Amino acid sequence: MIVLFKIFMNQINIYCDESNHLENSAITPMVLGAVYCPKEKVREINERIKEIKMEHKLNPNYEIKWTKISATKLNFYKDLVDYFFDKSELHFRGLVINKTTLNHKQFNQTHNDWYYKMYFELLSKILDPQQEYYIYIDIKDTQGQEKIEKLHKVLSNSLLDFQRKILKRVQLVRSHEINILQMADLLIGVVQFANRKDVKSETKKVIVDRVKERSNYDLTKSTLPKEPKFNIFHWVGGGSDV
Repeated sequence: MIVLFKIFMNQINIYCDESNHLENSAITPMVLGAVYCPKEKVREINERIKEIKMEHKLNPNYEIKWTKISATKLNFYKDLVDYFFDKSELHFRGLVINKTTLNHKQFNQTHNDWYYKMYFELLSKILDPQQEYYIYIDIKDTQGQEKIEKLHKVLSNSLLDFQRKILKRVQLVRSHEINILQMADLLIGVVQFANRKDVKSETKKVIVDRVKERSNYDLTKSTLPKEPKFNIFHWVGGGSDV
Protein backbone atom coordinates (compact mmCIF):
# COMPACT_ATOMS: atom_id res chain seq x y z
CA MET A 1 0.00 0.00 0.00
CA ILE A 2 1.30 3.42 -0.92
CA VAL A 3 0.93 6.03 1.82
CA LEU A 4 0.93 9.63 0.70
CA PHE A 5 2.12 12.26 3.16
CA LYS A 6 0.93 15.81 2.74
CA ILE A 7 3.19 18.55 4.01
CA PHE A 8 1.24 21.23 5.82
CA MET A 9 3.02 24.57 5.46
CA ASN A 10 2.71 27.11 8.24
CA GLN A 11 1.73 30.61 7.21
CA ILE A 12 3.92 33.37 8.67
CA ASN A 13 3.37 37.13 8.60
CA ILE A 14 6.49 39.34 8.64
CA TYR A 15 6.25 43.06 9.42
CA CYS A 16 9.25 45.20 8.40
CA ASP A 17 10.39 48.73 9.12
CA GLU A 18 13.62 50.69 8.96
CA SER A 19 15.35 53.64 10.52
CA ASN A 20 17.95 56.00 9.02
CA HIS A 21 17.84 54.36 5.58
CA LEU A 22 18.65 57.47 3.51
CA GLU A 23 22.11 57.51 1.96
CA ASN A 24 23.13 61.00 3.09
CA SER A 25 21.72 60.94 6.60
CA ALA A 26 24.32 61.96 9.16
CA ILE A 27 22.96 59.49 11.71
CA THR A 28 24.58 56.10 12.07
CA PRO A 29 23.75 53.26 12.44
CA MET A 30 20.96 52.28 10.09
CA VAL A 31 18.65 49.54 11.36
CA LEU A 32 16.32 47.26 9.42
CA GLY A 33 13.98 45.15 11.52
CA ALA A 34 11.23 42.58 11.24
CA VAL A 35 8.69 41.28 13.74
CA TYR A 36 7.07 38.03 12.66
CA CYS A 37 4.51 35.54 13.92
CA PRO A 38 2.14 32.83 12.68
CA LYS A 39 -0.60 34.28 10.49
CA GLU A 40 -3.25 32.61 12.64
CA LYS A 41 -2.07 34.62 15.67
CA VAL A 42 -2.14 38.05 14.01
CA ARG A 43 -5.65 39.04 15.09
CA GLU A 44 -5.07 37.91 18.68
CA ILE A 45 -1.77 39.80 18.95
CA ASN A 46 -3.11 42.99 17.40
CA GLU A 47 -6.10 42.90 19.76
CA ARG A 48 -3.90 42.32 22.82
CA ILE A 49 -1.72 45.31 21.91
CA LYS A 50 -4.88 47.39 21.57
CA GLU A 51 -5.95 46.21 25.05
CA ILE A 52 -2.58 47.24 26.51
CA LYS A 53 -3.13 50.71 25.07
CA MET A 54 -6.53 50.97 26.71
CA GLU A 55 -5.18 49.63 30.03
CA HIS A 56 -2.90 52.68 30.04
CA LYS A 57 -5.82 54.97 29.16
CA LEU A 58 -4.59 55.54 25.62
CA ASN A 59 -6.75 55.65 22.54
CA PRO A 60 -6.85 52.16 20.98
CA ASN A 61 -5.71 53.81 17.73
CA TYR A 62 -2.70 55.45 19.39
CA GLU A 63 0.35 54.79 17.20
CA ILE A 64 3.26 53.14 18.98
CA LYS A 65 6.49 54.83 17.95
CA TRP A 66 9.98 54.91 19.42
CA THR A 67 10.02 58.69 19.01
CA LYS A 68 6.88 59.02 21.18
CA ILE A 69 8.39 57.49 24.30
CA SER A 70 8.08 59.85 27.25
CA ALA A 71 8.13 59.66 31.04
CA THR A 72 4.33 59.66 31.18
CA LYS A 73 4.14 56.65 28.85
CA LEU A 74 7.11 54.74 30.27
CA ASN A 75 5.06 51.98 31.90
CA PHE A 76 3.05 51.51 28.71
CA TYR A 77 6.18 50.91 26.64
CA LYS A 78 7.63 48.62 29.30
CA ASP A 79 4.44 46.54 29.14
CA LEU A 80 4.76 46.33 25.34
CA VAL A 81 8.32 45.03 25.66
CA ASP A 82 7.22 42.46 28.23
CA TYR A 83 4.34 41.35 26.02
CA PHE A 84 6.73 40.79 23.12
CA PHE A 85 9.03 38.61 25.21
CA ASP A 86 6.21 36.78 26.97
CA LYS A 87 4.40 35.94 23.73
CA SER A 88 6.20 32.89 22.38
CA GLU A 89 4.82 33.34 18.87
CA LEU A 90 6.41 36.79 18.43
CA HIS A 91 9.95 37.04 17.04
CA PHE A 92 12.31 39.84 16.01
CA ARG A 93 15.29 40.03 13.69
CA GLY A 94 17.30 43.23 13.33
CA LEU A 95 20.10 44.21 10.96
CA VAL A 96 22.44 46.92 12.27
CA ILE A 97 24.47 48.69 9.60
CA ASN A 98 27.40 51.06 10.08
CA LYS A 99 26.89 53.33 7.09
CA THR A 100 30.34 54.90 7.47
CA THR A 101 31.80 51.68 6.04
CA LEU A 102 29.81 51.88 2.79
CA ASN A 103 31.68 52.08 -0.49
CA HIS A 104 29.15 51.71 -3.28
CA LYS A 105 31.68 52.62 -5.96
CA GLN A 106 33.95 49.76 -4.99
CA PHE A 107 31.11 47.27 -5.44
CA ASN A 108 29.72 48.97 -8.56
CA GLN A 109 26.30 49.51 -7.02
CA THR A 110 23.86 52.29 -6.25
CA HIS A 111 22.49 52.95 -2.80
CA ASN A 112 19.19 51.40 -3.94
CA ASP A 113 21.00 48.26 -5.12
CA TRP A 114 22.64 47.98 -1.73
CA TYR A 115 19.29 48.63 0.00
CA TYR A 116 17.82 45.51 -1.63
CA LYS A 117 20.83 43.50 -0.55
CA MET A 118 20.28 44.56 3.05
CA TYR A 119 16.61 43.60 2.98
CA PHE A 120 17.68 40.28 1.50
CA GLU A 121 20.19 39.89 4.36
CA LEU A 122 17.46 40.67 6.90
CA LEU A 123 14.77 38.39 5.50
CA SER A 124 16.72 35.51 3.99
CA LYS A 125 17.67 34.26 7.48
CA ILE A 126 13.99 34.15 8.46
CA LEU A 127 12.58 32.45 5.38
CA ASP A 128 12.19 28.67 5.42
CA PRO A 129 11.23 26.91 2.16
CA GLN A 130 8.88 24.66 4.15
CA GLN A 131 6.66 27.61 5.14
CA GLU A 132 4.50 30.26 3.46
CA TYR A 133 5.24 33.93 4.02
CA TYR A 134 3.36 37.22 3.78
CA ILE A 135 5.66 40.24 4.11
CA TYR A 136 4.37 43.70 4.97
CA ILE A 137 6.70 46.72 4.77
CA ASP A 138 6.00 50.22 6.06
CA ILE A 139 5.56 52.61 3.13
CA LYS A 140 8.32 55.24 2.93
CA ASP A 141 8.18 57.00 -0.44
CA THR A 142 6.43 57.20 -3.79
CA GLN A 143 8.88 54.74 -5.37
CA GLY A 144 7.99 52.13 -2.79
CA GLN A 145 5.87 49.88 -5.00
CA GLU A 146 8.62 49.46 -7.59
CA LYS A 147 11.09 48.60 -4.82
CA ILE A 148 8.71 46.08 -3.31
CA GLU A 149 8.14 44.29 -6.59
CA LYS A 150 11.88 43.99 -7.12
CA LEU A 151 12.43 42.76 -3.56
CA HIS A 152 9.73 40.11 -4.02
CA LYS A 153 11.44 38.93 -7.20
CA VAL A 154 14.91 38.81 -5.64
CA LEU A 155 13.74 36.92 -2.56
CA SER A 156 11.62 34.46 -4.54
CA ASN A 157 14.46 33.74 -6.95
CA SER A 158 16.84 33.12 -4.05
CA LEU A 159 14.44 30.44 -2.79
CA LEU A 160 13.93 29.02 -6.30
CA ASP A 161 10.33 29.99 -5.65
CA PHE A 162 9.53 31.02 -9.21
CA GLN A 163 5.82 30.28 -8.79
CA ARG A 164 5.75 32.15 -5.47
CA LYS A 165 4.40 29.28 -3.43
CA ILE A 166 6.70 30.13 -0.51
CA LEU A 167 6.77 33.91 -0.62
CA LYS A 168 3.10 34.56 -1.24
CA ARG A 169 3.03 38.33 -0.79
CA VAL A 170 5.27 41.36 -0.35
CA GLN A 171 3.12 44.42 0.24
CA LEU A 172 3.43 48.04 1.31
CA VAL A 173 1.26 49.04 4.29
CA ARG A 174 0.85 52.02 6.59
CA SER A 175 2.23 51.44 10.07
CA HIS A 176 -0.48 53.39 11.90
CA GLU A 177 -2.99 50.72 10.81
CA ILE A 178 -1.10 47.66 12.12
CA ASN A 179 -0.11 47.20 15.77
CA ILE A 180 2.47 44.49 15.09
CA LEU A 181 4.26 46.75 12.63
CA GLN A 182 4.31 49.45 15.30
CA MET A 183 6.00 46.91 17.58
CA ALA A 184 8.72 46.59 14.92
CA ASP A 185 9.23 50.39 15.01
CA LEU A 186 9.67 50.21 18.79
CA LEU A 187 12.23 47.41 18.73
CA ILE A 188 14.16 48.97 15.86
CA GLY A 189 14.36 52.17 17.90
CA VAL A 190 15.68 50.22 20.88
CA VAL A 191 18.42 48.60 18.82
CA GLN A 192 19.45 51.87 17.18
CA PHE A 193 19.56 53.74 20.51
CA ALA A 194 21.74 51.00 22.02
CA ASN A 195 24.24 51.42 19.19
CA ARG A 196 24.44 55.22 19.15
CA LYS A 197 26.81 57.33 21.23
CA ASP A 198 25.27 60.72 20.41
CA VAL A 199 21.88 60.41 22.09
CA LYS A 200 20.88 60.69 25.73
CA SER A 201 17.45 60.01 27.16
CA GLU A 202 17.04 58.48 30.58
CA THR A 203 13.46 57.49 29.75
CA LYS A 204 14.41 55.67 26.55
CA LYS A 205 17.37 54.09 28.31
CA VAL A 206 14.90 52.40 30.69
CA ILE A 207 13.22 50.74 27.70
CA VAL A 208 16.57 49.74 26.19
CA ASP A 209 17.66 48.24 29.52
CA ARG A 210 14.39 46.33 29.71
CA VAL A 211 15.04 44.76 26.31
CA LYS A 212 18.62 43.93 27.31
CA GLU A 213 17.35 42.27 30.48
CA ARG A 214 14.63 40.26 28.76
CA SER A 215 16.76 39.23 25.77
CA ASN A 216 19.99 38.58 27.69
CA TYR A 217 21.89 40.47 24.99
CA ASP A 218 23.62 43.87 25.17
CA LEU A 219 22.44 44.66 21.59
CA THR A 220 25.83 46.00 20.47
CA LYS A 221 27.04 42.67 19.08
CA SER A 222 25.51 40.03 16.85
CA THR A 223 23.56 37.24 18.47
CA LEU A 224 24.02 33.63 17.48
CA PRO A 225 22.71 33.17 13.91
CA LYS A 226 20.02 30.73 15.09
CA GLU A 227 18.78 32.89 17.98
CA PRO A 228 15.01 32.49 17.58
CA LYS A 229 13.49 35.23 19.75
CA PHE A 230 15.58 38.40 19.46
CA ASN A 231 18.08 38.02 16.64
CA ILE A 232 20.57 40.76 15.72
CA PHE A 233 23.25 40.87 13.03
CA HIS A 234 25.80 43.68 12.83
CA TRP A 235 26.82 44.30 9.24
CA VAL A 236 29.80 46.32 8.05
CA GLY A 237 31.01 47.06 4.51
CA GLY A 238 31.75 43.81 2.71
CA GLY A 239 29.15 41.96 4.79
CA SER A 240 31.35 41.05 7.75
CA ASP A 241 30.13 40.56 11.29
CA VAL A 242 31.52 42.75 14.08
